[in-house]
Amino acid sequence: MKCSPLLCALMGLAAPLAHAHISLEQVSAQAGTYQKLTFRVGHGCAGSATRGITVLLPEGVAGAKPMPKAGWTIATVEGALKAPLMVHGVAVSRAVREVNWQGGPLADAQYDEFSLQIKVPDATGKYYFKVSQVCEQGSAHWNEAPGAPGAVMQFPAPCSMWCRPPARRTSTESAEPVAPWHL
Repeated sequence: MKCSPLLCALMGLAAPLAHAHISLEQVSAQAGTYQKLTFRVGHGCAGSATRGITVLLPEGVAGAKPMPKAGWTIATVEGALKAPLMVHGVAVSRAVREVNWQGGPLADAQYDEFSLQIKVPDATGKYYFKVSQVCEQGSAHWNEAPGAPGAVMQFPAPCSMWCRPPARRTSTESAEPVAPWHL
């Protein structure tokens, strides 16, 4: 599947509707590339402040590096992959499977973002990130993937569509004329 500008724009409009609680800013990416992912935490747990966020990485994701965040500590959990992946020309059989931020508190009336860099798998498709949110009182587990058409999800997992990059022109193909910008 190729990422056309129209497809990416439509996914960007639909994503906030389906993932209104913890959302993923990057709703699409090119398969096989490195990508920054930003998880937005829009509220706490029934009015209680957020103290921790844990993101479980889908199979095939490698090279996860969380971004430091003032007032929060980071822990990662490494685990075995079902199949080895090539990262910088080296086969790896273990990778970060989970990233955890602890700290805050992030008040229910505020939002914040938690970022990490990953190597997007070469396989295209929709990938779901299960996220656990721990609050001063209670928790929420954003781990539901779509089931039956029209089914309502109470705790939808953030999702990203990973596509093939557009085909490159050969040097013998002519570029399409570009219209000048007019102000």
